[in-house]
Amino acid sequence: MKKTAILFPGQGSQYLGMGKALLETDSEAAALMDMAERISGFPLRRLCFDGPIEDLTRVLHLQPALTAVNLICWQQLRKALPAFSPAWVSGHSLGEYSALHAAGVLSAEDTIALVTKRGELMERESAAHPGGMRAVLGLSIEEIESLLAQYSGPGTVVAANHNSPQQIIISGDAEGLEGFSEACKAAGAKKIVPLKVAGANHSPLVAGAVPDFAACMEKVCFNPPKVSLLFNVTAAPEHDPAAIRAVMARQIASRVRWHDSICEMIADEVEIFVELGPGAVLTGMMKKILPPGSTAVCVQADSPESIEKAVRLIAG
Repeated sequence: MKKTAILFPGQGSQYLGMGKALLETDSEAAALMDMAERISGFPLRRLCFDGPIEDLTRVLHLQPALTAVNLICWQQLRKALPAFSPAWVSGHSLGEYSALHAAGVLSAEDTIALVTKRGELMERESAAHPGGMRAVLGLSIEEIESLLAQYSGPGTVVAANHNSPQQIIISGDAEGLEGFSEACKAAGAKKIVPLKVAGANHSPLVAGAVPDFAACMEKVCFNPPKVSLLFNVTAAPEHDPAAIRAVMARQIASRVRWHDSICEMIADEVEIFVELGPGAVLTGMMKKILPPGSTAVCVQADSPESIEKAVRLIAG
């Protein structure tokens, strides 16, 4: 089999109808969704299929809904390739919980329970400390960090996601985002795009969720990873369950070091990158991260046909 990394998407990848083709053709997929609905307490099928989109994208609903579809995609891939073990797994923000399950750290049930609690806490913090996120295109992380160090304007703003060499996500309150966006434009940013999110994720404005989420995780069984897993907070592997709990508590309010994580996998000569779950956000980022001349292949898979294509590529 080809040396493969499995990447799980997070918030922003959702769409109405996600998971439908898999759920309608496979009883095990349906059973996994039944479990997710039972644990979350939400009508996830209806939200995924019919929305309305405003209800699906509400963080309280979206976190278990998107995670359930990610886990179903992983289930289907493993059914088609029972002997397959990826070289790496990783997930973008919320997607990191799907990666924890794929690596054997968390059971499917505990994964859904944790993301449901995470969504509840993040919605609480976003209501108490309103904010948002914007994508800054055309500036490097070093340029953004330098601008942040010099920024003396109003509000709160941080670099929340280092997604690719020239795409940095900033997060903060309205004053901070507006003031810092002007500084980015003056420094030569090509474009600044507001994101459709309900809060200032990965910033101090949601840090109030960290102690409550850490307490929640203490009651959950974490196992050592069975495959290599790169964490958003550190862009490095971790094997000790207690350390993993601590890293995942910090993740809510810490920077997502996605670019660094992907570069680690590229350096390890991964041949196939599979974005396993809804949307193609991570595949789009991969095209901006891969060096010129790279022979690595990137595919997205969240339907019977696209998962079958990924299986053929992995099998070589």
